[in-house]
Amino acid sequence: MNRLAFLSPTEVAALSRHEREERVQLLVQQSHNIVSRAVERHANADGRRLVATVVLFSGGNDSTVLAHLMRQRASHAAHANTTIGLEATREFVRRSCAAWALPLLEFTPPRRMDHYENLVLDQGFPGPGHHFKMYQRLKERSLEQVRRQFVQNPYRERAVFLAGRRRTESARRASIPAVERRGSTVWVSPLVNWTRFDLSTYRLLNPDVPVNEVTDLIHMSGECLCGSFAKPGEREELAFWFPTFEAQIQELERRIADVPGIPDHRRRWGWGATLREPDRRRGASGPLCSSCDARFAPAAPAKE
Repeated sequence: MNRLAFLSPTEVAALSRHEREERVQLLVQQSHNIVSRAVERHANADGRRLVATVVLFSGGNDSTVLAHLMRQRASHAAHANTTIGLEATREFVRRSCAAWALPLLEFTPPRRMDHYENLVLDQGFPGPGHHFKMYQRLKERSLEQVRRQFVQNPYRERAVFLAGRRRTESARRASIPAVERRGSTVWVSPLVNWTRFDLSTYRLLNPDVPVNEVTDLIHMSGECLCGSFAKPGEREELAFWFPTFEAQIQELERRIADVPGIPDHRRRWGWGATLREPDRRRGASGPLCSSCDARFAPAAPAKE
């Protein structure tokens, strides 16, 4: 492939506009090729059958570009209602999918006890070390519902999940594979070699890509605001732009103020922001937590 397809973010930043546009056209082709090879190898071979191609749409910049790019290829979009996200983002996802005539699956944690409110009432607000639990309860178990909706025979049927993960997002993501199979689910990352400059160029080339005002205001999707990886000043920023979210958090803090067994530091949202950076990095993240991963320093991109 043309050398423009494999450049570091610094090299991409130095390209002319024409070169950036040429690079994005190459990356678009590469993204579709990644999906095609994944389907051919993992879903349509040896008697297996592809039953669904689901683009995971958080409402953030990466997933919006991905959903636009794959809107005619995906059979469905899926959005996690984490029970601690912003309604404005959920409305953006709904409007976008409706405009594209793309069926949307909006899922919540399957068990009421796994909703964010109940998790906090039981154990207090999460910090970095509790992030993977939040991911598992608020997203992973819910996404499993999507897989089960389509896959009846896990030995013969495959569901493809398209995720907006990029290697230049963070050190955590620097080595993610373009394709990986987990049981009957094939995870595909079509944007794996894209940089943030490529996302912006794609929008210039495609002015019909919708914009979520939430990402313009707080620079993340707002799909999940569990607070595990909250940074200094984040709560104040959220309270300024989304006072209803702040009211929700204040009410939870009031309700756990006197609950026995909850450590004092876990009685406030975003307490991990006060930790030293090495301690903040200890929490594990999941494959759908790009907003959390993006808080860590980016690494040099790896090639497919």
